Order: sequence, then structure tokens, then C-alpha cells
Amino acid sequence: MVDLNEFSDWPARRPGPLSGVTVLDITRVVAGPFCSMLMADLGATVIKVEHPDEPDYARTFPPFVSSEQEQLSAFFTQFNRNKLGVTLNLKSPEGKELLLKLVAKVDILVENFRPGTMDRLGLGFDVLNAINPRLVYTAISGYGRTGPNASKPAYDNTGQAAGGLWSMNGYPDRPPVRVGTIIGDLAASLYGAIGAIAALREAERTGRGQVVDVSQQDSVLTLTENAVVRYTTEKEVASPLGNDHPFVRPYGQFPCKDGYVFFGGYTDKFWAITCAMFGEPEMATDPAIDTMEKRFDPVVADTRVKPLLERWFSAYTKAELEAMAGDKVPLSAIKTIAEVVEDPHIAARNMIVNVPIAGKLIGMFGMPIKLSGHEEAPNEKAPGPGEHNALVFEKLAGIGANELERLKTAGAI
Repeated sequence: MVDLNEFSDWPARRPGPLSGVTVLDITRVVAGPFCSMLMADLGATVIKVEHPDEPDYARTFPPFVSSEQEQLSAFFTQFNRNKLGVTLNLKSPEGKELLLKLVAKVDILVENFRPGTMDRLGLGFDVLNAINPRLVYTAISGYGRTGPNASKPAYDNTGQAAGGLWSMNGYPDRPPVRVGTIIGDLAASLYGAIGAIAALREAERTGRGQVVDVSQQDSVLTLTENAVVRYTTEKEVASPLGNDHPFVRPYGQFPCKDGYVFFGGYTDKFWAITCAMFGEPEMATDPAIDTMEKRFDPVVADTRVKPLLERWFSAYTKAELEAMAGDKVPLSAIKTIAEVVEDPHIAARNMIVNVPIAGKLIGMFGMPIKLSGHEEAPNEKAPGPGEHNALVFEKLAGIGANELERLKTAGAI
């Protein structure tokens, strides 16, 4: 493992379980930058590589934070915090040579080009592995590096569509609806980080690196819960259910005085507690709805259980219902993002963290992995394009100021 602490003037390293791991991030937008950001948050030194004339176009995505000197994207910062930044033209012979020098000194490389792109550049895994046999080469793409669709272009919506999730989302009497976030990009990044760290463990043990091949389609498929086994066992094709569960009831969205709540008290225990909580304990022994099996029946759920819950909940606000439920039954307000950001529990979990942007501190989501042996460090700003060229290229490639200037003039960096 490369330990950049050997350089006395290297910037202060971030603490964490991946401290001492160096990651070369040749990705853009989200499927890739989020993967390497997770490793940066966990202490890795992540070096973000961008083309000198065409930096990551996520830098142009709103919302923006402005000062008198600059206007910067909070979207970009959220996925590129805690990284160092360099520029490299991978189509330039000198740019390629410089990349190879960096590869010799890093542990993990992450790229999200369409499969075959790095090979056409002369920078495929075989070339990089010859220079650094321990290199973990993490490739995130729409359809993966193998199979008949490997070369097809893809976006997040491609993963949602091709992975089956889109067809399941929405309401039964309307066309399917995409999930309201870039779940294909995010899921692929999560699996990319897991795969990279697993392969790194193997490289540490054996001295051999390998390719970590992660597909958005594959990643989304694993998020479809019971849909696959419902089809393989019973040939049942999952379809949109709105806010309902395919077989567990009551388990979904219910209206209340000032919005909606999720209620999942479908077990006999939770059902009895709920009935008592709303002053009608006798409903727990009503012979029409006294067992889970009876309440699971779609007709019984719609005609007996749902009206009862809607009558109970309609008299209370979200906050009142949450207070009543306490830790007795699974009931949660369906919160807006504003309510989530201001949630005291979210604050207690340090899930909204401040990150510097344009001289200001802007709140964004934090690290959901909480390690008992690691105290989370303050977050650093996202790098500007090529901000750390001099530092990184000098320390990892032995290139001085005069040569850097020549490479810049030549369009290599």
C-alpha cells in the first residue's frame, strides 16, 4: 500500500480506516465520483483527474454558491469533497505517460467510461497492471464490461429501465414512473466502493490486483426486492403498486391531519398495540381482522383495515402520530427534504455536514457508515480543475515546476 505520509510536505491526510490508500479517480458526474467520495470520506487520498479543457461537466450543475471571486456548484462539491484535483489529457502521449507514472504509485483506479474506451487510449487494465500488479481497477458502466450490451451508452435512467425497477414503480392504473433520484448511478457507486475495497484486501493479501466490474443494470436489479424470485418461482411479473406492498398489509402511506405517514403495524403484536393506542382495543379481536393472514387479504385490507386507520390518523398531525407511536409501533412521518434536514435525529447522527464552497459552509448529506473506532473529520472543499497539479505530479511523478509548465503548454495537463 502506498503511504503518502512519507512526504513531509504532503497536505494533512484525512483520518479513517482507508488512510494510506491512494485512489486515482478518472470519473465524472455521479456514477464514479460518489464511489471515490465514499473512499475519501473514509480516509483515502483521492486524486480526481479531469481533462484540462473539458473538466467534469457536473461543475455546471445547480445549485450554485457564489462569492465575489467565483461561482461553484454545490452538486459537484457534494460528490467531490475531500479530494485532490489534477488535470490530464489522456489523448496526449505525454498525458498518457504521466498517468502511467501516477498509476505506479496508487492502490485503486476508478473509471466510468464506456467499456473499451481505456483500451482504445492504450490505458486498459492489462497495460496498467503491467506497471502496477497490485492495482485495483474499478470500472463502472451502464451494462458492464461483458455481455452483448456492454458497448451501449447508458445513463442512470438506463439502469432504472434495463434493471426492471422503472417497470415496478408508480401506480397500477398509470404508466410506470422512474424512481425520483439517480438510483442507478448511486447504487453502482456503492457497489463500486464495496468491490474496490474487497479487491484491495485481496491485493494486500496476494499482491495481485484485478478488475472490479460494476454495471448500473446489475446494481439496479439487486434493488428489486422480491420481484426476481416471484418471477422465477411463480412466473408473476412485478408491476406498479403505488404505495402498497405486494403481500404485507397494512404497510404503506396513510393520510393524516397535515400530510402523510408510513405505518407498518402488520403483525398481530403491532396491530393489537395500535388498536389500544387509538382507544379501540376490541378491533384487535374482531374476527374479520384479528390475524395477519386475514389483514393480508387485499379486499379485507381495503374495506376494513384501511378505512379504520384513515379514521384514526385523520384526527392527528404527523408529529402527534409519531409521538403517540413512540417506540411501540413502526410509524413515521413522510417527511419533506426540509423536514429531514432539520430533523434532530439526523443532526444527532451527523448526517448533515458542512462543506466549504466559495468561502461559505454549505450543508450536504454526510457519511452513513458510522465506525465506533473513527471520529469523523471536518470536510474539505472540492478541488478546482488541476488545483493540485504541482503537488501531486511532483510527489508521485517527480516532475518539477519547469516541466509542469512545459506539459501545460503542450496541452498534456
